[in-house]
Amino acid sequence: MPQHTTYRRLFTIPGTRAFTAGNLIARLPAGMFSVSAVMMIAGTRGSYALAGAVTATGLAATALTGPWMARLTDRHGQSRTALPATAVAALGSLALLLCVHYGAPDWTLFAAYTATATTPNTGGMSRARWTHLLADAPEALHTANSFEQAADELCFMLGPALAAFLCGTFFPEAGTLTGAVLLVTGTLIFTAQRATEPPPSPAPKGSSPLRTPGIPSLIAGFIATGAVFGAMEVATLAYADEAGHRTAGGAILALQAAGSCAAGLLYGRRKPPGRPEHRLRRCLLAMTTLMPLPLLAASTLNFLPALATALLLAGMATAPTMITAMTLVQHRTPEGRLNEGMSLAVTGLLTGIACGSAAAGWTTDHASPTAALWLPVAAATSALLIEVQGRTTP
Repeated sequence: MPQHTTYRRLFTIPGTRAFTAGNLIARLPAGMFSVSAVMMIAGTRGSYALAGAVTATGLAATALTGPWMARLTDRHGQSRTALPATAVAALGSLALLLCVHYGAPDWTLFAAYTATATTPNTGGMSRARWTHLLADAPEALHTANSFEQAADELCFMLGPALAAFLCGTFFPEAGTLTGAVLLVTGTLIFTAQRATEPPPSPAPKGSSPLRTPGIPSLIAGFIATGAVFGAMEVATLAYADEAGHRTAGGAILALQAAGSCAAGLLYGRRKPPGRPEHRLRRCLLAMTTLMPLPLLAASTLNFLPALATALLLAGMATAPTMITAMTLVQHRTPEGRLNEGMSLAVTGLLTGIACGSAAAGWTTDHASPTAALWLPVAAATSALLIEVQGRTTP
């Protein structure tokens, strides 16, 4: 593999196009499920606090389950673990749909959404495949990581808009139902590609990633970054609803993901400058600088297109931050524990999203959506402070 790798050359490696196609289908629901749940629950129960709490509970359960699932994946292989995990998660989504549709008690919503915690981390599995295939080509791996982050952002760009369209145009449960079908279909295609799957490690070397120097501070940074995403999502949806444009909320969120996707693709085309630790600090500084823009747009201009533009600009700092942080996770994770290391990063991200969603839902109900937009600013600042505090880690 040549050192200066283009995206086109990346996909000349046999099997990469097939597993990427399945992975994209399986990842799209990640951008749909929480928006679908918020719109479905808030629309039928009339409470953003309840909707935010339900999605936060599901994300917290995913955060707890994810590392255990990843450990099984490292030991037994991706195909053997992803298929049964997907079946359980799809049943949880369908249970939530039925509970909402038939007016079941509130506690059943929490129970049903918790079952979706087994959703496999196909993004982490895809990154593990690239790491396996490009073990001796670090710059090519940088390009692959950039593509994967752009794919994440693409899913979060299309997912909310698709969810809002389905829930607003057809029936409130349409987004959740479609997401479950896509998850099962994509996972089946992805796991069928055995040739690119990393070999299992029944006896992995090294200690747990949680006890590896440098990993805990990265996970703390992922938690803070996740809070940015979770709070921004709920606050934006509530702001659009308050402005009388409820179905536009998903499209507005898509602009944030679009900015991040574009920035991620451009970042991957460049040769990574300097040490990843230094790059991460610069990326976090940019994210902290741009994150107040949505708050300023909502509080001073009070104009929905202004908020959409601000989200587009603010999103440009998130993909480079995530790409660099995930590269550091790959560098620091012990051999044979790569799925577990990346799952812990995603666990931190989901924990932050859960906290941000719940906090923004509470703030929206007790104050206003504009007040909730302070939360992403505080979370981005916290991520930068965590990185500065942990600058001595290797």
